Amino acid sequence: MKTIRTEIPEQLYKEILALVKEGWFRDEKDVYSAAIRRFLDTHRPELMEKFIRDDVEWGLRGND
Repeated sequence: MKTIRTEIPEQLYKEILALVKEGWFRDEKDVYSAAIRRFLDTHRPELMEKFIRDDVEWGLRGND
């Protein structure tokens, strides 16, 4: 497991706490993990295409 540290808006944090309090998630960490997993699942094709394009661009132009 990796630990990450970030800042989020107060209102978003309150919404996270409400989800935990209502029993939708075990704790805050579960909310964060679910959010990141959902983001990656829904953006995977775009991310992979961007990384490939960046690699090709770097290979063609050598821009560092």
